[in-house]
Amino acid sequence: MRVATNAYTDSMLNQFNLLTARQNALQNQAATGLRIQSASDDPAAMENTLNDLSQKAAQTQYASNIATLQTRATSVYNVMQSLQTISSRASEIATSAGSPTASPADLNNYADQVKQLIQQAAQLMNTKDAASGQYLFGGTNSAQTPYVTTTDANGNINAVTYQGNASVNQVEIAPGATVSVDVPGENNGNSGVRGLITDGTSGADFFNHLIALQNNLLSGNTAAITNTDSANLQTDENNLLYQISNNGALQTHLTSAANFAASQSSGLDQMISNSSGADLVQTMVQLSQAQTAYQAALQSSAKIMQLSILNYLP
Repeated sequence: MRVATNAYTDSMLNQFNLLTARQNALQNQAATGLRIQSASDDPAAMENTLNDLSQKAAQTQYASNIATLQTRATSVYNVMQSLQTISSRASEIATSAGSPTASPADLNNYADQVKQLIQQAAQLMNTKDAASGQYLFGGTNSAQTPYVTTTDANGNINAVTYQGNASVNQVEIAPGATVSVDVPGENNGNSGVRGLITDGTSGADFFNHLIALQNNLLSGNTAAITNTDSANLQTDENNLLYQISNNGALQTHLTSAANFAASQSSGLDQMISNSSGADLVQTMVQLSQAQTAYQAALQSSAKIMQLSILNYLP
């Protein structure tokens, strides 16, 4: 039975289309390194890849959050260290002023030094985050200057007023895990994050204690300096030491979280590669086979078409 010529032609064209599509797909895999270009290539693998890509995006965001927190924590730590230096100097002044050999001139000189320490501490507590431009120690009210100083007619500081709040922002660094590296300048309550300057739990009240020391120096009240101011300043020092220690623990935690996020991200990259990546060696072998099959099909079709034409020759 003779088969119609157009049946040969249709079959031949269909075969060419399949072989061409196969070559194009393999060439694309070789060029991009991806085995899956669409869901139809491998639905199950595509679903796994999309899930892994979603997790990868989340890990990338966590890593970004952690890096931001690490930079912010370092800025907070630097301020704390400077405040500790001021606290130590104030304690030294209180000790020296309580000495029987301290003269009225010495006390006035010490008072000037304490005034400068108060000004320095206020400037430090009004430090802004370099990345966001927000104030570090105003709690969640970070757009407003946390501390404002007022002076009397003689230029002595008589009040340092806090304009922030006691709340802090929490940032997610892993699924269900949030961290805050912020410290409010003041927290007079018995819960929440301890205040850096004023804290109801520890009894710290650094600015008011410095102002009291300044005033007692100006009035020559060495008994109050010895019996009250020195103890109050020690309370402030203890609170600063707590804050510095807590900041160090947080930075250690963030380092661990950053390492974990990097490990998770690397693992997801491998899983994505396994699901959607092409084996280059295997792909090149398959491409060579497809090209060989295409050439063979061309040769076969040429012979078939030649025979088909001969059937119609007289």
